[in-house]
This record gives sequence, structure tokens and C-alpha cells, in this order.
Amino acid sequence: MTITHDEEVLGHKRIELRIRECVDFFGQPELAHLPPERVRRAVDALRATGSYEHTAEELLIGAKLGWRNHARCVGRGHWRTLKLIDARDAVTAADLALACWEHLRVATNGGALQSVITVGPPPLPDGREFRILSPQLIRYAGYRQSDGRIVGDPAHLEITETVTRMGWRGAGTAFDVLPLLISTPDEPLRWFDVPADLVLEVDITHPDYDWFGDLGLKWHAVPAVSSMDFDVGGVIYPCAPFSGWYVSTEVGARNFSDTDRYDMLPDIAARLGLDTSSDRTLWKDRALVELNRAVLHSYRQAGVIMVDHHTVARQFIDHVDRETRAGRTCPTDWSWINPPMSASVTPTFHRLYDAPDLGVRPNFVTRAKTGCPIS
Repeated sequence: MTITHDEEVLGHKRIELRIRECVDFFGQPELAHLPPERVRRAVDALRATGSYEHTAEELLIGAKLGWRNHARCVGRGHWRTLKLIDARDAVTAADLALACWEHLRVATNGGALQSVITVGPPPLPDGREFRILSPQLIRYAGYRQSDGRIVGDPAHLEITETVTRMGWRGAGTAFDVLPLLISTPDEPLRWFDVPADLVLEVDITHPDYDWFGDLGLKWHAVPAVSSMDFDVGGVIYPCAPFSGWYVSTEVGARNFSDTDRYDMLPDIAARLGLDTSSDRTLWKDRALVELNRAVLHSYRQAGVIMVDHHTVARQFIDHVDRETRAGRTCPTDWSWINPPMSASVTPTFHRLYDAPDLGVRPNFVTRAKTGCPIS
């Protein structure tokens, strides 16, 4: 294949950008203890090969800074607590799956959840990559019925159909844990069942309404996002699942409530005896509050860490103030750090923030669409 002049110029510009990101990364105060020749070696390797190898310490510091920089995360005030599982030596899909199981083991911690990142191999010199194609390490299947109804999570119809074509068979319930789908440079696409003992789930009940348990709702403890690239110091890691803990509204006001997800508000409103004839009766709002009360109650009863939207908003404001005192900006996407219910009664709603900088690195970056079966 012939490389055109324009492609050569673009490649040169890309390397120069990566070199600037590398120099900026090693200029961070958290890496001030490294000898000056470290950055020179990294830059020389970038010029020669397009990549270089981070130490485990550099990788962990970079992941912490990436969390701190991520404009859409309301929980990033805990960035210093992040733990690293270094899986860069993985060669096969099975190696990556084992690293992910260790991630779930460490992160779950019996319900006392810990923030964890697992970093897999960087791209090969020819550009081929290791990737986890599942959006999270734990997700629920969605099954389309012959009458058009969907059992389970409608958000995961595509991945459910993909792994089913590959030979996986779910039980057909509303909460079947999907297998992990992994792509590597030298193997066919493979799936791996998540070990049942690593999937801590919480049955949803209500402090006042006994019938709530009859809805059969449950959700998993650990939100481990596996569909973002980790971009640090001029190197991109396309396989880097990251987990913290849920804000209650992520489960109660989105996963269970969105009309294109489990859409539970009409059923809950009916059981509460609410007038659903008009939106003006605010039946959705009343059902939403009770559903979110149930989620918070259930996680507390199960001994699983979950933060409510009022508490996490106060924590985020404290984080912004600490960053200001440290002389740092805190780029923030206002629409993401405000909760999907009762936003105006949280302190994050009533102030402005530094504008999101999509180019700031290190960071966790939304993956570009690819030709993969799941992207």
C-alpha cells in the first residue's frame, strides 16, 4: 500500500501531538520525582516507534489524573483512591477475561466497593488492538419477543443478539448477566461467562411498600465501564475498564425509569394508585421518588456502597473548591454532573464551571465508532 503525502503529513502531526502530550504528562507535579532523562527516553521512543512503555507507577498516576480530568464524572473527588490492575502482559482473550474477573473481585470487596482500573495492552505497532466490546463488565441481556415486546434491558439487544449467534444461551429472564465479549488481534471474537460469584446483585425492596419486592427488580453492585479509551502521556490504551460506585439516580432514575430501558414508572404508579391520566398530576415524579427511595434503601440494606445525588453533589462542590485552592481548573460538563431528578435542589445546579476541554490529557475518551460487531 502506498502512503500519500497527505497521509504522511497527518501521521507526522499525530506523532508531534503525542510527543506534546508525553512532555505535558511527565511535567505533572505528581511525576516531579522522575529523573529528567525519563521524558527524553519516552520522546525518543515515540519518535522511533510511535509508542513507549509506562511503568506501573506512571500508569497509576496517569489513571488518577485521567479521572481527575474527566469532565463528565461527578464522583472524581475520590481520584486519589484509584487502584490499578496491570494487565498489559495479556496475550489472549482468556488472559484479559481473567484480569477482568480480578477487577470485579477487587472492586466488589464484599460491598465496600473500591475504585479500580484494569489496563490491558496498548495497540500493536500495526494498529491492531485488544478490546472489550461489552459496554460494561456486567450488563443485562435484552430479548426481543415475537410480539415486539422486550424482556430485559433494551439497551443491550444488539450485544445479546451477537453473543447468541456465537452460541451463548441466556435463561430469558429480565436480568440475565451477559457474557463478556473480547476482541484480540490474533483470535476470533470470543465471549466469556462472568463467574456468578463475582456478580454481586441487590434485590430491590421498599422501606414502606411490601409489594415492591414483587416487581422482581435487582441491579448489580459494580458499574465497570469498559467502552472508553484511556489516553495518557501520548499512548492510548483501548482496553481499560474502570469502576467506582453508583449514584442512586443512575439506577433508579435512568436504568429502571427511562422509557427505552426498563420503563418501570407506569407499573409503580399503578401499584401506588396514582392518577396517570395526565402528566399534570405529576404521577411520574411521585413514582420516580418512590423508586429511588427503594434503590437507596435496598443497597443500604445489602451493605453495598451507593451514594445519593444530594451527597455526591456536595462532594463535587468540595472537589471543585479543592481544585481551585490547588491552582487547578476543573473542566466540567454541567449536563452530566447534575442528576436526572431534583437537579435544582442540589448545589451543582446553581453555579458555572470551567468549560469542558476535550483535548485535556490524561483522560478517558469516548471510543470512536468502528466496524466491530459491537462498538
